[in-house]
Amino acid sequence: MSSYDALASSYDGLMADGSYLARADYLCRTFDKSRIPVHTVLDLACGTGTIACLLAQRGYQVTATDASEEMLTQAMQKAAVLEEPPLFLLQSMPRLHLLEQVDAVVSTLDSLNYLTRVRDLQNTFHKVYGVLKPGGAFVFDVNTPYKLRRMDCQMYMDETEESYCVWRTFFSEKTQICTYQVDLFRLLPNETWERDYEEHRERAWNEDQIRAFLEDAGFTKIVVTGDMTHRKPKDTEDRWVWRCEKPMRG
Repeated sequence: MSSYDALASSYDGLMADGSYLARADYLCRTFDKSRIPVHTVLDLACGTGTIACLLAQRGYQVTATDASEEMLTQAMQKAAVLEEPPLFLLQSMPRLHLLEQVDAVVSTLDSLNYLTRVRDLQNTFHKVYGVLKPGGAFVFDVNTPYKLRRMDCQMYMDETEESYCVWRTFFSEKTQICTYQVDLFRLLPNETWERDYEEHRERAWNEDQIRAFLEDAGFTKIVVTGDMTHRKPKDTEDRWVWRCEKPMRG
């Protein structure tokens, strides 16, 4: 089973501590400092659409893409109550394609770590560059190598009234990939429990790699900070936020 096929319907409940409101506020403050006014936004790998919907509620015209049909189903149900809901598209990151350029692109909650091949990350950065208007901002976060390495041989549990999830994690120094083995138990209407299993893989990209790939794609004014801050990352940072822009001449 591919990533998030089974987990999609339980994802929001299990990720209730995701600090989505604070993250959306941070993105909006970042947009305010953009070289060009931000009206149109792409949410890349949007998951269940929480960030996309929060940005839409704040008045942005949002397009949101994800490679999981199940996650997009949850996102569209969530957005149905909005007057101006995001436009949701089923697309993988390396094959991103939009008919019109946007003012800003965001990708949150370590979506880019799921790109485990160099070519896929490079292609994604080039695609993002192509869909941005000149002067447009690209803002994304990633789990750090420090965090993914620290997760080796750990077990995590999340639960709600209707679901119970066990994550077992293993990190490979050779491949720089952290594998999450996920057992999900869901309570069915007949009061029985259903078990599903998924495997997730995130790659630990270091600062030099990310910066080099962004520069190769054409991005400038590249800055990396601690999560939702404007300070230099600590050595023990769990999450980096990267900000860069497409030059006006692009």
